[in-house]
Amino acid sequence: MGWATWAAIYFTVWWTVLFMVLPFGRKQEGDVNEVGYLPGTPARPLIAKKFLWTTILSAILVALAWASGHFGLVDYRALLQG
Repeated sequence: MGWATWAAIYFTVWWTVLFMVLPFGRKQEGDVNEVGYLPGTPARPLIAKKFLWTTILSAILVALAWASGHFGLVDYRALLQG
C-alpha cells in the first residue's frame, strides 16, 4: 500500500482513538448556573493532552498494522480474497 493509503488509515484510526480517549479524566462541573455553561460541561477538558495521547496511540496502532503486513505476520491479500 502507498503512503496515501496509510495516511488515510492513520486519519481514521486517529479519530476513532480520539473518541475513545475523550472520556478519560473527565470531571464534570458542578451545578454551574452561569450563562453559557451547560450542566454536562467538563470542568477541565485537557484537550491538548488528549490530542497528544491520541496521536501517540494512533501512531503505535498504525505502525503495528504496517509491520504486520510488511514482515509477513498477516497476509492481507489472502484475507481480501476470501
